Amino acid sequence: MSHEQRRWAAAGMSPEALKLLASSMDPSARAIAVRHDPFLRQADTWNRPEGWESLDIDQAPDLGLPQTGQTAQEINELRPFADLPIRPMKPFVLTAAGKDRERALECLTQAVYYEAAREPGLGQEAVAQVVLNRVRHPAYPKSICAVVYQGAARATGCQFTFTCDGSLRWAPEPALWSRARRVAERALNGHVAKHVGSATHYHASYVAPYWAPTLVKMTQVGAHIFYRWTGPWGEPPAFTGRYAGHEADLTPAVLNGFDARTQGLLSPETQGVPPSRTVKLDVAGEVRTYTVADATAAGGERTRVKGTLYAARRQPTADEVRQINERLAAVERDLEAPRAADVAQAARPASEPAARATD
Repeated sequence: MSHEQRRWAAAGMSPEALKLLASSMDPSARAIAVRHDPFLRQADTWNRPEGWESLDIDQAPDLGLPQTGQTAQEINELRPFADLPIRPMKPFVLTAAGKDRERALECLTQAVYYEAAREPGLGQEAVAQVVLNRVRHPAYPKSICAVVYQGAARATGCQFTFTCDGSLRWAPEPALWSRARRVAERALNGHVAKHVGSATHYHASYVAPYWAPTLVKMTQVGAHIFYRWTGPWGEPPAFTGRYAGHEADLTPAVLNGFDARTQGLLSPETQGVPPSRTVKLDVAGEVRTYTVADATAAGGERTRVKGTLYAARRQPTADEVRQINERLAAVERDLEAPRAADVAQAARPASEPAARATD
């Protein structure tokens, strides 16, 4: 550095000093310096994100928030609610009687009380609606108690936290319990919580679960944020499951079960579930055992999450390809026919009357 440059440096590196220094630099070195100078940064004509110059592909990107002190509320607020309609579900009317009805009411009251005892009325109704939605969704058990206690025997991963965190050791407050019971009774008699629609998941706003970004963020009621499945399986027409009763049958499969839509994203080792060639699925109260194999894996097995079926992949036969092409051609013909008619209509002279259909 020359004497003049050192003098300007000692003066505090003012903009004039930097300009003088830059004028004495090698052109290539000056171009690099200008590129990384935050004060001279111009609009990027390539529309790259701000800070692209310093991105490191060897590190996972973050949201630019500090690694410490980031609250769950801040994380939840970063993801907006989906701009999709919330469609109400059909009323659920419990037709069971006797012990089955008593147990169903007890389990639903527990869910409302332990999950939302101090929430507003709409918040309690929303929790009850989630339970009933799961009963009718093909992915979950087909009784009230089985839905509520699904996964309760697992160290982590119970579907409703109170069933595995020790909350049941504490006796409920009578007034709050009576209020929760009234909400549960209304829900089992057909009351619909329209404000949460087909929601099957929720969490408190002060936590940020790993599975939240995998679902459609619908709405917030009180302290809870509600979600539904993505795609058609999150819409009301997909809820075709039928209530099967047998509320007392909390089998090991139910108590050790998990949600394939969210926990299914985890590895078997994380969940403590070893890979298996067979899986049991409860569909409309009928339990069936399926064999799941992967011919491309060693021994014909696939490392997977228990409870998830994987469709086999193979190349279509020549005959199947021909049939597919024929169907596609037929669809194209059906689409082109109205267009051809429109073209012919447009080409007809104005003086020529259009053909009329005869009786």
